[in-house]
Amino acid sequence: MISRRAWLILATLPLAIASGCSVFPVITPDMGLPDAGNVQLQAANGRILSPERSHEIVARLSGGDDAVANRLADHLALEQAVAGTPLSLGNHVTLLQNGPSTYSAMLGAIATARDHINMETYILDGDEAGQRFADALIDKQRQGVQVNLIRDSVGTLGTPKAFFKRLKDAGVQVVEFNPVNPLAAKAGWDVNQRDHRKLLIVDGKVAVMGGINISGVYSGGSSVGVGSKPKDTLPWRDTDLQIEGPVVASLQKLFIDTWASQKGPPLAPRDYYPSLDRAGGEVVRAIGGSPDEPYSQIYVTLISAINSAESEILITNAYFIPDPQLMQALVGAVQRGVDVKVIVPSVTDSSLVFYAGRAHYEELLRGGVKIYERREALLHAKTALIDGVWSTVGSTNLDWRSFLHNQELTAVILGPEFGGKMRDAFERDLAASDLITREAWERRPAGVRAKEWFSHLWEYWL
Repeated sequence: MISRRAWLILATLPLAIASGCSVFPVITPDMGLPDAGNVQLQAANGRILSPERSHEIVARLSGGDDAVANRLADHLALEQAVAGTPLSLGNHVTLLQNGPSTYSAMLGAIATARDHINMETYILDGDEAGQRFADALIDKQRQGVQVNLIRDSVGTLGTPKAFFKRLKDAGVQVVEFNPVNPLAAKAGWDVNQRDHRKLLIVDGKVAVMGGINISGVYSGGSSVGVGSKPKDTLPWRDTDLQIEGPVVASLQKLFIDTWASQKGPPLAPRDYYPSLDRAGGEVVRAIGGSPDEPYSQIYVTLISAINSAESEILITNAYFIPDPQLMQALVGAVQRGVDVKVIVPSVTDSSLVFYAGRAHYEELLRGGVKIYERREALLHAKTALIDGVWSTVGSTNLDWRSFLHNQELTAVILGPEFGGKMRDAFERDLAASDLITREAWERRPAGVRAKEWFSHLWEYWL
């Protein structure tokens, strides 16, 4: 059976060639850091804090460590400059790893819903996992909670129509993002543009987001060794977040904007933007990427953070096909003395992506980037940690498709406490990974090199 990604490549190639290629924005690496003295944070009540009060909070977040405080202030200033607005203070972020814990958090949040549920996903299979979510959503709809669902057309290509008919018959509002069938499209048609976001918002107060789809492949965790099991029986390794606090309003706006852009039916009157109190101490920025925008804010944020890294860059990514600017940023960081480590899969559900990514290993290894391949799981996480204080978790792969063709979603969390949790997760993955050495890589067989060469030709459309 042809995979969703392979189907998308075949379907969009003529369209992509005819319409020309999108390009990445150019981010100048030596533009200098914005003035950390101008950092301003936004409190839960919407009040913009003075620079003096913001600096007091930065010092508290840093635990009194001046070096950490300086790194955090630098990254806060950079993030504020990229965003163009103050950053949201007063959020609580819970790190979720693997399907069982994330599904538990999502279903638990759904069970608490009293007003509305907004859900956006790429894959929503009609298997046991999908039916669990459908049952939970229908149950809430029957209780008077309005459920609104955005599902990607390609991502749900294999899901029976009866699955969504059952939801609609129960009163759930369902929008099909960019339908494969052009006759069903209400907002123009471009099959190459996909909605890869994964987002659940309950009552406008609690959100779960990250890389996870709704599919039975996530039913097992990845914390146990699985020996030499084939990839179709490996547990999937993913990372997600549960977020409470003021930044949930930004996530809600992204969902509602997508609903409107796809010309969904009028949303039932509900309290979509409730008053949000302080829920914790994390500084968070929610970023939505869309091919309809001049450039990807997610891409700009990532490259800017890499260019400003001082000590360490830790990346975990499922589909790693770096563009030239991203490669230059990573190698440039090594040349500045930054320790750069990247964990990628050792097996994958997409061989074209797998070998296209590997085509870049040699240049990265020559540049001093340390590459590790994760064993014992099918890696699907998309995370980064820079200087121990700048963290990101989301749906965005480090490939051309995510930055140029997909709707994506990521959260940037600033602070050493959450950074410590991210480091612990990275170290656990690192312990289950194999280092790819330059010497061993240069001895790889000619057949492998041929696969890399062929896959590299397709990387723009992967």
